[in-house]
Amino acid sequence: MSEVSRRDVLNAGLLVAASSVISNSAIARAQRLMSAEDTTTIRTSGSIAPREHLLFDFGWRFRHGHGSDPARDLDFGLGQSDFSKTGDFHFAKTGYDVTDWRELNLPHDWAIELPFVRDDTGNGDSQLRSHGYKPLGRRYPENSVGWYRREFEIPASDAGRRIWVEFDGAFRDTLLFVNGSFVGRHDHGYTPFRFDITDFLNYGGTNVIVARVDASFGDGWFYEGAGIYRHVWLLKTDAVHLTRWESVVRSEVTNDAATLTLVSQVSNDTAEQVPAVVKWQIMDASGTVVTSAQSSEQLVPAEGSGHFSVNVTVPKPALWSPDTPNLYTALVTVETNATIRDGERIEFGIRLTRFDADEGFFLNGEHLKVKGVCNHQDHAGVGAALPDHLQAFRIGVMQEMGCNAIRTSHNMPTPELIEACDRMGMMVLCETRQLSSSVEGLAQLETMIKRFRNSPAVIMWSIGNEEWQLQKPMAAQGARIAASMVDVCHRLDPTRKVTVADNGDNLQGVADAVDVVGFNYNPPLADKFHEKFPKRPIIHTEISSAIATRGEYVTDPVHNLVNSYDGVVSWGQRPEEWWKWQMERKWSAGGFAWTGFDYRGEPTPYGWPSINSQFGIVDMCGFPKDYFYYYQAWWTNKPVLHLFPHWNWTGKEGKEISVWVYSNLDEVELIVNGKTMGRKVMPQFGHVEWKATYEPGYIEARGFKNGKLVLTERHETTGAPATIQLSADRIKINADGEDIAILKVEVLDSKGRAVPTANNRIAFEVLGAGKLIGVGNGDPNCLESDQASQRSLFNGLAQALVQSSKQPGPIIVQASSHDGSTLKPGRIMINSIPASARLCVA
Repeated sequence: MSEVSRRDVLNAGLLVAASSVISNSAIARAQRLMSAEDTTTIRTSGSIAPREHLLFDFGWRFRHGHGSDPARDLDFGLGQSDFSKTGDFHFAKTGYDVTDWRELNLPHDWAIELPFVRDDTGNGDSQLRSHGYKPLGRRYPENSVGWYRREFEIPASDAGRRIWVEFDGAFRDTLLFVNGSFVGRHDHGYTPFRFDITDFLNYGGTNVIVARVDASFGDGWFYEGAGIYRHVWLLKTDAVHLTRWESVVRSEVTNDAATLTLVSQVSNDTAEQVPAVVKWQIMDASGTVVTSAQSSEQLVPAEGSGHFSVNVTVPKPALWSPDTPNLYTALVTVETNATIRDGERIEFGIRLTRFDADEGFFLNGEHLKVKGVCNHQDHAGVGAALPDHLQAFRIGVMQEMGCNAIRTSHNMPTPELIEACDRMGMMVLCETRQLSSSVEGLAQLETMIKRFRNSPAVIMWSIGNEEWQLQKPMAAQGARIAASMVDVCHRLDPTRKVTVADNGDNLQGVADAVDVVGFNYNPPLADKFHEKFPKRPIIHTEISSAIATRGEYVTDPVHNLVNSYDGVVSWGQRPEEWWKWQMERKWSAGGFAWTGFDYRGEPTPYGWPSINSQFGIVDMCGFPKDYFYYYQAWWTNKPVLHLFPHWNWTGKEGKEISVWVYSNLDEVELIVNGKTMGRKVMPQFGHVEWKATYEPGYIEARGFKNGKLVLTERHETTGAPATIQLSADRIKINADGEDIAILKVEVLDSKGRAVPTANNRIAFEVLGAGKLIGVGNGDPNCLESDQASQRSLFNGLAQALVQSSKQPGPIIVQASSHDGSTLKPGRIMINSIPASARLCVA
């Protein structure tokens, strides 16, 4: 690694001070992220001694296996057909040669590292097309299996404790080996899982853990990644301990008080019954204890469990809402003979939700329209393996737009997303992957509910998405399946309603059983349903599906581009259409636009070389498309004026250009090169537009409220690209080996104006206490690697993700031209500061 000189640091600091000019709204968002992003607080303080919950992400080694050739798969399967025979798994023993295994840290998605391959086998709807043309699956066995290996120490003092290895998620079929023994298997890509490895460990010595992850089969029809793409933990508890996810806080708000029902379960893994007491302390956000409680003592049977419950009152509670995301903490401990045996911290919120058939959704007694988006789990540069701060960043982008709810389409989300939503005030419709009342389907549902039922952000459960067969041809089975799933939801969590995302008329099938009827698209069918069943609450679980390419203003099927004015809509509605419909119907609770972010896979409306969708309100990097500002105008209370397109139209001199404005002001005037094009009244939930003859110069929109000029926005014809500019969402991050800074890359002309049409290729170099972990540009047709050290701009923008090391110090990011152009390089400094890192496995 290159040494960073003092001069480099000073120069970079001056550049940041000179060039990091951002809007007030961006400043506000950055401040909100700074105060809300630190999900590590939950993780570091989530356990109470003697429990240890240790991050197990660092120090792994990785290599590819093979899905069909054992000789290229560590000889796995040769003479090892019986997993019950211990001792044959040489790769999971000390002394095994790992010199050809790559060192890496988790989370990790190896699919993002693979090249793009055109393969439309299957009548244009192949797994490769659906998953972003990444060569995974049974036709690509050489890419579809990955091996992860790690050595670690377990002290002799841990003997007698229960020890688990916990995976928040791996894609997809995982086999686990410890010290030469096969331990277990998990075959689902989104649910967390764990294995009790107590009996397999070498106490007082070195241990080996190996995971074989097979991504040959997918769960969905969208990019899902491959590998251990979520966190891994090592949990150590006493033999008498709190049962996983069985500590629950339920609140009931009446008048100026909240009654909390506190429930816990204690497991006893000893051979004798034990007398146990469970204690709860409830603290507010300042750490003040507002109430406490203690159960009566009861005997917990040997190799069994006991249930404990009490009720307490919190006077004048601070309620959770998107505007005031107030959180409380429950400290839960279990004692035997006055000795603490185990404990955990649980964050929760107090709030009241209600879905009404006549008036829609209410939060804490106030009517609130759900202004939601559906999102998948991937991001430019890193695929499905999102660092924790990226979760907060993505929520912040949606909040800046005015969004107040996210649907986790179409699977159980990672815990860090829900924790960030709790802290930042984003409501969640939490959805399971499989609509099924099979043992497996109900197990997935139960895991999701238990994992997230303490979250105040989760306002409703969804049991599935668009199961057409169970909606129509197999409606009788669908109704029974849904009823069984709803029963599980109500039993495990009686405080929340249940819905299902249905793309039909909801007159039969799975919709029969749910509390709130979910419509995907089809507003006329929702009207008919409400007329026929006026006592059933309704929400649009999926809506809009408008398609546009960021920064493009002409639809060009040859180059797979869609204009940003009215775009393309096949089965959905344009933003103006669906939101106007929603606001005219108080009985509709609101809805979730498809989608907030573009996502890899399911390329629509074009196939190759398109490798991601174009449904997003923002692109894969989070850069807004123009109709982001339509939502901002009608989803927020702040004055909004957004003018588009840019005014760089070389070769179109003398031709008419459509000019649009999104705004929530009364009137808008357009000025073109000093000449007024007239003032127009802004229609509610609409836009205004003009036809303007292009000549180099400028266009300017002027917005008026009550006859007074409130806002102006101006676009000038820029010169040629001259200088690279870097800016960051934060210039101070934690030196914990996990935290990231998200860099925006632009080029400026000689007058310092951003060039909106620039497509220069930029190379990155990172010096000091960090590294580059991914790049992107939001281009749905870009086949450049997300893991390279260079990236082309797309319509003026690119993104780079920089991650800290565990050593504090400056991180210098340098950007230079990589396409032969003579751009002045850009540079920025990120300060990686000492931080309380999460407790990790050594």
